[in-house]
Order: sequence, then C-alpha cells, then structure tokens
Amino acid sequence: MREVLRDMPADLLATIAVPLMVIIFTMTPLGSVQVVRVPLGLVMVLFVPGYALIAALFPKRDDLEGIERLALSFGLSIAVVPLIGLGLNYTPWGIRLVPIVISLSVFTISMALIAAWRRSVLPPEERFEVRFREAVRAAAAELSAGDKSRLDRALTVLLVILIIASVAALIYVVVTPKQGERFTEFYILGPSGKAYGYPTQVVAGESSTVIVGVVNHEYADVNYTVAMSLSNSTLFLRNITLGHNETWEEPVSYAINKPGDRQRLEFLLYKEGNFTAPYRDLHLWVNVSSGREPLQKI
Repeated sequence: MREVLRDMPADLLATIAVPLMVIIFTMTPLGSVQVVRVPLGLVMVLFVPGYALIAALFPKRDDLEGIERLALSFGLSIAVVPLIGLGLNYTPWGIRLVPIVISLSVFTISMALIAAWRRSVLPPEERFEVRFREAVRAAAAELSAGDKSRLDRALTVLLVILIIASVAALIYVVVTPKQGERFTEFYILGPSGKAYGYPTQVVAGESSTVIVGVVNHEYADVNYTVAMSLSNSTLFLRNITLGHNETWEEPVSYAINKPGDRQRLEFLLYKEGNFTAPYRDLHLWVNVSSGREPLQKI
C-alpha cells in the first residue's frame, strides 16, 4: 500500500484531496468561507465521485476515451450521490450535511485507492493516466492546426470560451444567490402546537395558553417586539432579536378577568421600535364566561 500511495497518479491524488478539503471546509470554522466551500461542494457532488468510480472500473488506458470518461464521471456522480442519500435515509443519521459529506468522502477515497491499486498491477504502458501537460499541448495544437480553416478554429475557440463562461456564471450564481422577498412570519398556534384548538371559550380568571411564533426572512438582524392585548390592556410584552432565517417560538400564558362574548384578543408584532402601527397583527375572538353559567358557542 505504501508503494501505491507513493506512486499514486496525480489525478487520483486530486480525487482524494477534494473530499478531504470538503471535510475541512464543512466541519471546521473555515466552513464560513463560502467562496471556497461552494465551488468545492459543486465539484464534489457533480464530478469527483463519478470520476473515482470510473477510475476504479476502467484502469486501462484503452478502456475508455477521454471524453467518455469525462461524460461518465458527471453522469455517475449524479447517480451515485442520490443513491448514497437514499441509503442514509434508512440509517439513524438521516440525510443531513455531515453524514452526506462523510459518506461521499469515504466512497470517493475508497474508489480512488482501488483505482490506484488496479493501475499499479498493470504494465506501465497500459495504465490510464492524465497527462496534464500533454493535454494542454494537444489542445493548443488542435487550436493552431494548419489543416483547419479559420472558421473551424474560431468555432473551437468560441466553444472553449462559452464553456469557461458557463462554469464561471454557475459559480457566481451559487456563491452570490439572489435575495428573495423580505418578510416576517408571525403566527399563533393552539396549545398542542397545531393550527387549531385555540382557547376561544374560557373562564374568567383561568389561565389559557397559545403558542406565538416569529420567523425572520428579512436578510438582516431585526429587533422585534411581541405584544398581546385585550381592550387596550397589555397581557404580554417581549422584545426579541432574530437573525436572518432565525425563529422564535414560545408558549404564552394569560388570563382574562372580564366576562363577555366576542372579546378581541390581539397579537401584535412591532419592528425596530416603531410602535406607531404594528408590523404584523393577528387576533382571536374569545368568549369569556364567569364560571357560573355554561359557555356559549360562537
């Protein structure tokens, strides 16, 4: 195995290096460097697992043409990644970031080591290898070939430019995603955490509970104030600060002391200390009994 690692071809070393870098940029503080993490993730998901599998299955130079290896690497990566995710779905770890990264890395590195071993047992002249310098020279020779017309050379150059531009555009779109609509979710749930079973029939002086939730989709940190009031009397008041995509959800208990039907229980959300008008508002119509008579239905 030492000889295999020492003599490992450059393409397989790169195949092993990519998942290791993905692990580093996923499970360490470096994961916040999106400019590196996102392109690495794309390469890891769309190309590297398939390339490692193809290298393990076809170690000989004459097994496949270069363009066939390239196309199959993309195709098999797109097939392998969902299959690994499907397998994880039936494990205790589930389909989460860390299990997926570790599973893909183990699969890719294993295939790369198998490919290195299978190549090592072949005669040197039969082993597949990526000769980067020769590939660059061949591409340059292809572009400057004397037997090609100016139109053919121009189309070849244009094709290369379009491919490079497409990859650059894809990376840019993924690294700098377009911001969606800015809004805040504000909701109330019944005591069971469902959108029903609200305490609309209560007894005066007895405690009732609802669950109040706020979700920030404003693409910035926001200071909120959550209030609950009845007949201009404040029953609950809480100041919270949420980052983008953060959620605040808590059960809120209260008691209404004054009997009466169809009392408007208001839930108000204020943003950034602006109390002139609520940013979001909800309400419940509540019938409050004195406890000495049966509750009336709405």
